[in-house]
Amino acid sequence: MNRQWAGKRVLILGAARQGLALTRYLLAQGAVVTLNDKRSSEQLKASMESLKHEQLTWVTGEHPMELLDTAEMVCLSGGVPLDLPIVREAAARGLPLSNDSQIFAEACPAPITAITGSAGKTTTTTLVGRMAQHGLAAGQRAWVGGNIGQPLVEFIDQINPGDRVVLELSSFQLEQMTAPMAVSAVLNITPNHLDRHGTLEAYAAAKARILDFQHAGSRAVLNREDPGSWNLRERVKGNLLSFGLLHPARGEDGVFTAAGMVRLVEKGKESTLLPLNLIRLRGEHNTMNVLAACAVAHASGYPVEAMLAGVSGFTGVAHRLELVRIFNGAAWYNDSIATAPERTAAAIRSFNEPLVLLLGGRDKNLPWEDLGALVRQRVDHVVLFGEAAEKIAAAIGKPGFGRPYSVTRCAGLQEAVLTAAEQAEAGDVVLLSPGGTSYDQ
Repeated sequence: MNRQWAGKRVLILGAARQGLALTRYLLAQGAVVTLNDKRSSEQLKASMESLKHEQLTWVTGEHPMELLDTAEMVCLSGGVPLDLPIVREAAARGLPLSNDSQIFAEACPAPITAITGSAGKTTTTTLVGRMAQHGLAAGQRAWVGGNIGQPLVEFIDQINPGDRVVLELSSFQLEQMTAPMAVSAVLNITPNHLDRHGTLEAYAAAKARILDFQHAGSRAVLNREDPGSWNLRERVKGNLLSFGLLHPARGEDGVFTAAGMVRLVEKGKESTLLPLNLIRLRGEHNTMNVLAACAVAHASGYPVEAMLAGVSGFTGVAHRLELVRIFNGAAWYNDSIATAPERTAAAIRSFNEPLVLLLGGRDKNLPWEDLGALVRQRVDHVVLFGEAAEKIAAAIGKPGFGRPYSVTRCAGLQEAVLTAAEQAEAGDVVLLSPGGTSYDQ
């Protein structure tokens, strides 16, 4: 038991995956927990049932300010914004703000490799986790979590100093985090979550926090071909290793591609890591994810053999350009993780086949014009659905003599899928890559 939590009064906002995991951990450490969610008790029935044997206080349906009167700390789940009135009031009262990832990082006995970015972080984190497991000795374990999978805060007591931890961190999590990481990677920074952060500058500042608390012995990994990531290099306090398709500038260390190989240059010496044809993921963006994973793995001290084993046979993460089935000769791909226009653009560029594209959902105050231009060049049929349909339709424009040949508006995703099935022909790709979130569905 961690004695620092014994008797401490903690208010947790948000009873989703992260909030529930943190509740279980803090209760096990002897904390006095109040779990508060704006959803009703009926909506939270399953969550409340999962904690029915625990001694905690539930407050549902609203965020009453009086909860702060007895709280010594406020912990935010990932979906809780900093501008929520109760969070602003907590900050005004000087109450410390934290989250499950920060508390985990403070208590974790093993070195942590942390990965963030606007796109590709789940694929990269999964790859690094595979490489880590292959690079460890018998009896050691690689733990992968954070913004993906099960929050690791519940497993602190099972993690040993000889293990390795790989965390995917979102901008939401990083807003409250100050823990230094052994290796920190920023894959890219492009417009995303502007509905939460307001401006690209504020969003980038949240991402940059992954570097701000490192020390001189830490390692950082940046994308030298992405301005948002590369512009953070002056904030690196330890050793920098970059990645990109092209060779790094003279004197820089990094991972790159040449002659069909993934290669590394470090201190002026070049070596081969793995052949490009080992990569089974579609699209140049996924090649970049593999390069990033190799850079992070090298920075974390894993051998080339572990990188080869991690990439070999890896066909991707669920919901990321995932082939669902062949139906009437058309290949159906689920890329529902693409909740920003730029990620949809990357998915479109991954295919040469005729495309039927399902687009829509809820907008995050992001620009759609560039995606609209790409759709006009590359997509045959567009099926729109959800709250953002009108905004996306305006960015695409009316079908003309070129592509798209049709733009169809549907009420929801189910109707959109049926419409896509009617339009698809043998040899086509039907691609669900919505560009928006699913909160309206």
